[in-house]
Amino acid sequence: MGLSLLSDASSKGHWAAVVGVDDPGVVAMSDLGVDLRRVLFVPRPRGAWAEAAADLLDGVDLLIVRPPSRAPHGAARKLMDRVRERGIVLIVLTEPRAPWPLPADLSFHLTSSRWTMSSHLDARYVTLRVSGRGEAQHRGEHVVMVPDVRGRAVAR
Repeated sequence: MGLSLLSDASSKGHWAAVVGVDDPGVVAMSDLGVDLRRVLFVPRPRGAWAEAAADLLDGVDLLIVRPPSRAPHGAARKLMDRVRERGIVLIVLTEPRAPWPLPADLSFHLTSSRWTMSSHLDARYVTLRVSGRGEAQHRGEHVVMVPDVRGRAVAR
């Protein structure tokens, strides 16, 4: 889901970075319309994920980070401060057992998933619980198709 959000941004000329995603599936990403020439990958930064992400902030508009375990509060705070200062979009991919230690402006929690198939996998429908702060305070559940025929996530 998180990587499908790169499609629109990269096709419009924005630079992006993906930190800590071991096997992002670059062939599938390309099929979804992600311009791989505009995406930087740091697949295995191990314990240096925060430093790797911070080093990329000066050159990207969108940053996707997957910490290897629960992110330390101090490292998350420093990264969030720099992201806000530069006006970058930060997407953090986490597991339920290792949540992001700071409140997010917007959070998506995948609650269910199902695939549709013909002779191959056609689409994946996911139910997302959305919550957030400020204007995004209103909670709700949404069914999203990932990907649509253009490789984007589409709410149904």
